[in-house]
Amino acid sequence: MTTVTTPDVETVRALFAKHSNWGRWGADDQVGTLNHVTPELVARAASTIKSGKRFSLALPFDSNGPQRGGMGRFNPMHLMFRDGNDIATGTIVDDFYGGNDRYCRGTDDLIIMPLQSGTQWDALAHIMFDGKMYNGYSPTDVTSKGATRNDIAQAADRIAGRGVLLDIARAKGVDALEPGYAITAEDLEACASSQGVEVGTGDFVLVRTGQLQARRGNWGDYAGGPAPGMGLSSVPWVAEHEIAGLATDTWGMEVLPNETPDVFQPLHCIMLVGMGLYIGEIFDLETLADDCAEDGQYEFFFCAPPLPFSRAVGSPVNPMAIK
Repeated sequence: MTTVTTPDVETVRALFAKHSNWGRWGADDQVGTLNHVTPELVARAASTIKSGKRFSLALPFDSNGPQRGGMGRFNPMHLMFRDGNDIATGTIVDDFYGGNDRYCRGTDDLIIMPLQSGTQWDALAHIMFDGKMYNGYSPTDVTSKGATRNDIAQAADRIAGRGVLLDIARAKGVDALEPGYAITAEDLEACASSQGVEVGTGDFVLVRTGQLQARRGNWGDYAGGPAPGMGLSSVPWVAEHEIAGLATDTWGMEVLPNETPDVFQPLHCIMLVGMGLYIGEIFDLETLADDCAEDGQYEFFFCAPPLPFSRAVGSPVNPMAIK
């Protein structure tokens, strides 16, 4: 009889130790796998632009998003503090020039939102495992004022280069992978092969499960509920390909329920904390995926800098794919 062993914290620790990048780029490094992206690779990525087609990979940042209050996350709230009615009624008089200009008036607005409520990047300060964050820094480096190390602003000028879409759902002939499906290294390799694309050092890999499209407009438990996603067996493939970033169309990137009953989001522990790998979530890959299937081009120039919020542990983003 074959005994099946359930992965646990020791499994996570073993993968962490094997694929850790702590110290690889120096004791003071705060950008992890973005070190793989050299100026030469960015210049080479520009050669993937053939037609000039542009694709935004972001969901709209509005009250119709997928959040339902879990982990304190809610959908963005958009408010106006100077609107057109104020202008029409003369309620607000601009005082930039002493209130003398009766002709030129402006409108202004603001957003209230958790920084990780929509399409977003996780900073390397987002997750701690066994009492440390990426490169061995202490959790006390994230204070009530934010992260003094590994904050998202470290990546503000680093997330641009070659992007590759791996459309796992389409490769398997389904609209969307089933919730709870764990994507394997074999899935990733077979998908790349079927699409005629190779994943290399410094690439930003976008993995489509189809879940976002399946839930769009009727989100249900998309945020935090059962989902397809990256599985533990995909870790060696990710590490060996030396990619710079990994993003998916799901809320949490990895398969839910997690494969480790005693560790929540184990791949975040291995990839964010151990590898220093940038993780993107809630990427809208549908229009891009349809176009890639039509023209057969699954590589493109990818540009997705986070907003440089000082000391933030995540950031909303409007990722762009240019073909």
